[in-house]
Amino acid sequence: MLTDLVPDLAPDRIAFRTVEDQDWTRAWMDQFQPMRFGRRLWIYPSNIEPPADDADAIVVRLDPGLAFGTGTHPTTALCLEWLDALDLAGLTVIDYGCGSGVLAIAALKLGAARVIGVDNDPQALAASRDNAERNGIADRLALLTPDEFAPETGDALVANILAGPLAELAPRFAQCLKAGGALALSGILAGQEAELVERYSAWFDALAIATREDWIRIGGTRR
Repeated sequence: MLTDLVPDLAPDRIAFRTVEDQDWTRAWMDQFQPMRFGRRLWIYPSNIEPPADDADAIVVRLDPGLAFGTGTHPTTALCLEWLDALDLAGLTVIDYGCGSGVLAIAALKLGAARVIGVDNDPQALAASRDNAERNGIADRLALLTPDEFAPETGDALVANILAGPLAELAPRFAQCLKAGGALALSGILAGQEAELVERYSAWFDALAIATREDWIRIGGTRR
């Protein structure tokens, strides 16, 4: 049994009520429905089968409780939509701050030949590996810590982290992308984008902002 604290009407009192224990991950999964991002990319939990007649659907399998991100947060959604809009066939993609691996897996499902996932949290790398195996693409996903990651030239880079680290990592990200390579930055709160646009304009062109709720995605192209 679990005890839940509920405020009473009186400001100086706390009331208690008892809540039946249950499998909270299963309860969340039962409410977690498939989500579409862009034209063809879908996130499906493992307990729901996608329709067989949708030949264009690109399906990523991801369950709540097995990951740090499932696409429900606006920043993840913005990045998934960005990936869906790219032609990734045969390309190398870098997912910096890979978390659950959802963006890396989506890139591979969308046709990328290879993805490098980077994260400083061992649990995130373990979750990414587990989710990649569940999606059958683990052989094309390299998972590294920032110290292990030796910058190499990729075709696209996505980083869904925070504004402070994004500002610090700008020179490294520039080093990681070939000329014409696509960049997406997210995890940025509204009001933080101007400084980042100025920072990245030293290396990137066509910097554009997309917004969802109070969150920002900055996209650009390596000069």
